[in-house]
Amino acid sequence: MDIRIEKTKQSIINAFIEIRSRKEVERITVKELCEKARINKSTFYAHYKDIYDLSDQLETELVDSIMENFNHPENLLQNPADFTKEIFMGYMAKDTLIRTLFSGSRSKFLVQKMESALKALVFSVYPDYRKDPQLNIMLSYLLYGSYYAFYENRKYGDASVINSISQFTARLLPAFT
Repeated sequence: MDIRIEKTKQSIINAFIEIRSRKEVERITVKELCEKARINKSTFYAHYKDIYDLSDQLETELVDSIMENFNHPENLLQNPADFTKEIFMGYMAKDTLIRTLFSGSRSKFLVQKMESALKALVFSVYPDYRKDPQLNIMLSYLLYGSYYAFYENRKYGDASVINSISQFTARLLPAFT
């Protein structure tokens, strides 16, 4: 890719993240973003359809970067406690950016994107499970429940909450497999 294009995209991303840390995505205008990034509106539209397209792409890239850290997706079924800890460690490594991109009205999209990516990862190792309704429900249940439990109980310390969730996952998962 042309270095100028890379620099322009990075400028757009940096400007968006900086503005997004202060404002809801619905309140960010292309004009404001372009002024901050020091680009023309036509340059923005050459890369993105609108602000939501930019936000969605950044969210997807962030979730993908978390999922890239899983060297052993088979651990979900073979060693669920370790797999759960891996997910949360990936989450914690990107915590600040996650809180920025997925704040406000975008918060529901984090778990949706994580669920989609997690299922794709599991099904890449266990393709037959794609059509297993019980396993699909279990994965959704574990992911949504784990995320909510983590989010609501961070006051007890991230390590303690992650440890508890990992233990629960290790106990629950064998009942479904």
